[in-house]
Amino acid sequence: MTVSQTVYDAVGGKPFFVELVDDFYDRVQADDVLMAVYPDDLSEPRRTTAGFLAQYWGGPPDYSEERGHPRLRMRHAPFVIRQRERDHWLNHMLAAVSATVKTHQVPHEVEAAMNGYFEHASTAMINTAELSNG
Repeated sequence: MTVSQTVYDAVGGKPFFVELVDDFYDRVQADDVLMAVYPDDLSEPRRTTAGFLAQYWGGPPDYSEERGHPRLRMRHAPFVIRQRERDHWLNHMLAAVSATVKTHQVPHEVEAAMNGYFEHASTAMINTAELSNG
């Protein structure tokens, strides 16, 4: 990856993000904790998440042109997201990143940047405190 190259360019464009998101949502579908948060039909989340990530990592602004500013916290506010949901979400996303970067032979620094972003962003989505048992 060159200094002027975006992550979007380094991974080969939108197909990478579509594959990443498909892998991620395949994992989500098998997770009862997360499926309690997501709709039964994951077609729209797959499409919008791939579009958001492609744009975020330097691709064309298609997501914002269609949906406006991402406003991630606001868009996720209606859903109960605790540490538990965050951890399940992050584990699936990191596994999907690992699998997808291997398939596409993506440089390690790109994988590290993506992992760092997902760790930070998933923590920022927590909007409900865990209840203690004592």
